[in-house]
Amino acid sequence: MLPIPIQKTFTYSVTEEEANFLKKGMRVAVSFGKSKMYSALVLNIHQTKPVLYEAKDIHQILDEVPLVNELQLKHWQWISNYYMCSLGDVYRAALPSAFLLESETIINKNEDFSDDAILADDEFLIFEALQHQSQLTIHQVIAILGKQKVMPIINSLIKKEAIIIKEEIYEQYKPKLVKYVRLHSDYSSDDSLGKLLEELSRAKKQREAVLGFFQLSTSKKPIKAKDLEEKASVSASILKSLVDKNIFEFYHIQTDRIEFNGDTNDLKVLNEFQEKALTEIKETFKEKDVTLLHGITSSGKTEVYTKLIQEVLDQGKQVVFLLPEIALTTQIITRLQFYFGEQISVFHSKYSMNERVEVWNNVLENKPKARIILGARSSIFLPFSNLGLIVVDEEHETSYKQFEPSPRYNARDCAIVLAKLHNAKILLGSATPSLETYFNAQQNKYGFVALNRRHGNVQLPKIELIDVKEKQRKKEMKGHFSDRLLKLIQEALDLKEQVILFQNRRGFSPVVECNTCGVSPECPNCDVSLTYHKFRNELRCHYCNYQRAMPNSCGACGSNTLDNKGFGTEQIELELTTLFPDFKIGRMDLDTTRGKYGYQKIIGAFEAKEIDVLVGTQMLSKGLDFENVTLVGIINADSMLNFPDFRAHERAYDMMVQVSGRAGRSKKQGNVAIQTYNPHHQILQQVSTTNYAEMYKEQLQERWQYKYPPYYRLIKITLKHKDYNKVDSGVNWLFKALSSSFGEHVLGPTAPAVSRVRNQYIKNIVIKIPPKQNLAQTKKQLQKIKDTFEAVKDFRPIRFITDVDAY
Repeated sequence: MLPIPIQKTFTYSVTEEEANFLKKGMRVAVSFGKSKMYSALVLNIHQTKPVLYEAKDIHQILDEVPLVNELQLKHWQWISNYYMCSLGDVYRAALPSAFLLESETIINKNEDFSDDAILADDEFLIFEALQHQSQLTIHQVIAILGKQKVMPIINSLIKKEAIIIKEEIYEQYKPKLVKYVRLHSDYSSDDSLGKLLEELSRAKKQREAVLGFFQLSTSKKPIKAKDLEEKASVSASILKSLVDKNIFEFYHIQTDRIEFNGDTNDLKVLNEFQEKALTEIKETFKEKDVTLLHGITSSGKTEVYTKLIQEVLDQGKQVVFLLPEIALTTQIITRLQFYFGEQISVFHSKYSMNERVEVWNNVLENKPKARIILGARSSIFLPFSNLGLIVVDEEHETSYKQFEPSPRYNARDCAIVLAKLHNAKILLGSATPSLETYFNAQQNKYGFVALNRRHGNVQLPKIELIDVKEKQRKKEMKGHFSDRLLKLIQEALDLKEQVILFQNRRGFSPVVECNTCGVSPECPNCDVSLTYHKFRNELRCHYCNYQRAMPNSCGACGSNTLDNKGFGTEQIELELTTLFPDFKIGRMDLDTTRGKYGYQKIIGAFEAKEIDVLVGTQMLSKGLDFENVTLVGIINADSMLNFPDFRAHERAYDMMVQVSGRAGRSKKQGNVAIQTYNPHHQILQQVSTTNYAEMYKEQLQERWQYKYPPYYRLIKITLKHKDYNKVDSGVNWLFKALSSSFGEHVLGPTAPAVSRVRNQYIKNIVIKIPPKQNLAQTKKQLQKIKDTFEAVKDFRPIRFITDVDAY
């Protein structure tokens, strides 16, 4: 299996010794194509010769033991079949990039070459650089010449025999070594301290270092060089001179980059409702593998999870705890660490490559420090050997679905299959389950347990709808805030309580418009208007990250009457700063949480009550727990409802109920204020009474009427290319081909709301699969049509993207 987007696997030849040593799941370096090297994965060892090509030899074996186990390979094959992507894509997505060795082309100077007069200017630059450096990589050549296309120049240098090229594979993971200090073997006896201090009577700093060393050594632990430098307040060079004098010596110990402290505390005692839920879950697990826990916000689902986790750990098995959003892991880690201490490992994309490699190895070896894996969707790819339980928290979240790049999998669904392979149990928890999951539970496919009391019997928040249209008519709006919302904020702040405000748009304002001619600046690469970010005074595209300075005048007519339309989190934050100058306002969105610890800083400051009002996007809506928040405000509820998507209403309901659930979680009942232009909308009415069952019934009827999931399955096909006419003719051909196979169940072709992103035009076709139709046969037929499509010469350059369950 090669980490390339090709459906097939390839056969290479090995010697008998290699064949005896190799096992499934080991990596081998192989050459592919003219001069590329890849680290491939052994899938099968057999004696059948390939028919259509000559089997090449492998280059080298990279592992001592398999890196990937057989259950994982089965799981990957299922993902590849179900989501219609190549095994190579799954392999690339699953492994931390340090394991995916790529060949870096290395350029060396040819020592026999002397006639540099025949070289052109660019060639001479490279040749000269090689006089100073023994070798260069392609990336360095690009940097030296300052241009992207360097291959022709390198080729001409090879022809002139000025350079030699070799392909080299190298390991990217470097273990972290920590430097420790110990006394040199000459000074092992106890009377050595006096002798040493005499020797160093002149060197004051060195004496201090030695004294510091003896103070630290009373704890009988190995002494880190760094700790000694701090304790004796000496520099590294002093320690080095002591090593040169043969008084100290350095040694290194390999450590993991991430360690959680090892205290474990007793689990909290559950209240009667949680106890009842726990017993019910265990009952349903006797018959069913999947159970849905429908617990309202702040009902203490995490405590129920911890009890289940403890039982599985006692059986010596591994546990996976899936979370939708990295922001959430920071809070949950703190809570689980309190109970399970060192047994937790965390795995998500904000961690560095080396940290992820360590977690991978710990899980592979089933070490005690990787018994519980906390992570985002990619953690389902880790090499588990005896999984006992998977918990999917906030299972309705769209973040579990990957859209780009392939494999476009849904982590929740993959986790269910993974649990089946391991004969493990899986618990889906949510206050607002997705319709599909709830439907499966109603159909008795999944077990179902409800938990409908908040922890500590705090009541659900009071929700009030504020009619913005009416407020504007009476001139009671101040900026984007109604007088009622401002009064509620003021009341909460006077009582030293905290407030969360939700606005699902980042930046200052989504549209900048000229008042004279009505033109607004657009992104040159995408079909969207640029969003204004005031903090940097620039316009930015949220699709391709294009940015430019905010113009002073209109580019079309030259007048300087530029105006902002709409508003984002940045604008709300600035308005609040002027309305409440004495209080601290914070903001949490993609712009403020860029770093690895970005989330921790903001969440930590809010927990420590350093921030009074927190403005944020949908990151705030997921499972965060702040005990001092009593008011939640939703600035504009309508922007979530009016979306061209069959799940818009369900999602708006989920999001508003989840955000509301952040209010009043500990002692007193919270308040939620929702500003809207249409307070009579049925979804808003259902949110205000937190009536999930009614929303579910109503949405199900619509789905049945218009043939959408959970009754029908969807496969979405997207075509992309930078030439509009090409995409257009391709999509029309495809539509005809699909219609002849699937009849009226093919929708399209349509252009999405943003029809051009990064200079690529986009067209979509959706295939609906009726409940009785065979899914596997449908995919086979679709694959045939795709192969025919790609065989047409004109259509070959078009990107063809298949997305199964695209919602």
